[in-house]
Amino acid sequence: MSLRSLARARGLRRLAGLVLTAGLAFSAHAYDGASGAPPPRSYAVKARSYGTHPETDPPRYVRNLGGTGIAAFDGLDWLDAGMDFRERMEYRRDDLRRPFLATDENFLHRTRVFLGVRELLDPLRFAVEYQDSRASNSEFARDTRDFNEHELIQGYVELNFVGALGADPRGNQRPLRLRAGRMSWESLDRRLLGNNQWRNTTNNHEGFRLNLGQEANDWEVDLWGVQPILRDIERFDARNHDVWFYGGIVNWRRWSEFVTVQPYYMGLSQRERGTLVRREVHSPGLRAFGVLPGTAADFDVGLLHQFGHEGARRKSAWAYLLEFGYTVPHPWKPRFSAFYAFASGDRDPEDGVDQRFERFFGFARPWSADDNIVFENVKVPKLKVEFEPRRGLAFDFGYAWYWLASKRDRFNNLLNGMNGDSRFNRDRSGASGDFLGHAIDGRVRWKANAHVDATLGYSHWTNGRFVRLRQQAALGEAAGSSDFLYLELSFSALPLL
Repeated sequence: MSLRSLARARGLRRLAGLVLTAGLAFSAHAYDGASGAPPPRSYAVKARSYGTHPETDPPRYVRNLGGTGIAAFDGLDWLDAGMDFRERMEYRRDDLRRPFLATDENFLHRTRVFLGVRELLDPLRFAVEYQDSRASNSEFARDTRDFNEHELIQGYVELNFVGALGADPRGNQRPLRLRAGRMSWESLDRRLLGNNQWRNTTNNHEGFRLNLGQEANDWEVDLWGVQPILRDIERFDARNHDVWFYGGIVNWRRWSEFVTVQPYYMGLSQRERGTLVRREVHSPGLRAFGVLPGTAADFDVGLLHQFGHEGARRKSAWAYLLEFGYTVPHPWKPRFSAFYAFASGDRDPEDGVDQRFERFFGFARPWSADDNIVFENVKVPKLKVEFEPRRGLAFDFGYAWYWLASKRDRFNNLLNGMNGDSRFNRDRSGASGDFLGHAIDGRVRWKANAHVDATLGYSHWTNGRFVRLRQQAALGEAAGSSDFLYLELSFSALPLL
């Protein structure tokens, strides 16, 4: 190597070293360099976007008994426990999800109990969660959305090696955690993997889950391979032996005061058996959320692609989500936001390509307050305003419009599929158009005390051309709109923060 080349190489190494040092210094001090305030201990920052916060682990109704302040539980800091009862009264008029037009007044009852042992037998830990879901007074037949009596929704063992991977720059231990058994959890923005806290019954899976790091760390990796649980009204639930759901998420939080980045991959494999076709769906994606530096403006964006096959058809689908918000500097913390999302639908039922987006096991309700929309074949612009006049009392209001991404593909929830008859929730000719409707909604949440939460909500949906024409084809009549009103009360046995 010539002297000139050697000098150039040394110069490049020196420059790279300076850039790396500056980058590390920025990462360590970017939180509040102007004021000199120390950074927070945890790197975790919640997204400000509406309805996207995953359920905590363990669930939010669970408390560590040693930290409740109850004298009888002193010394029980190795035991997590909780009991929660939720009662929701629903009124629905001309619910478009049903196979006939009717007014329904339904009462939903859900009881959950959780017990978990930590640290006492480390690295061995375990937890169980019981749930009983029932409903009464409905006009409609019992289904697994509302009924799942005396079920074990979680039951797992865990090996938790605290600090196995060292510590992050802020001193948070980086554990290694392996779980096996029945699990229920949520990830990302809950749109692809959620346990569905709104619904009366719960999504859960059986298999394995490996976590490298924890939520407080600057980075965390979440890996899993599980089989979904099939809910059964009469018998104990069992896993679906024909389907595997697997994936991994990297949570990069080093710059979380500005942006959290979450590249991920999810996949689903279904074997061919009986009426089931062989399916392989691969879904890489990227999500990023945060706050624009020096402003009160926030963002949450996502981009997803899907490929694989469904039977003889090739899968090629995509989706993207954009939300931008602004929080006014006011004691009520009012936040105004604009949201737009697109999830592709099947363009032509006769060709060899399926463009319908696969939503996996996502939570549907952030799409619409009345639970009409799921994450497939849809275009959604939405406006939202949220504010909190005082701690424990919060309001939000929204307006949204809904179109099919492909007018030749289905509207999944319409008419309950008429018991599997897809002629009525899909117009293969496209003659029914693509406009599903628009909706206005509002909600007030009140934390009465450490044990009681109350929510009152209302939504009015105006049917678009597609819904009216498909109802007319299926039922011989159509509704112009639908209403949904509900009151929800939650009671926790242990005081919650």
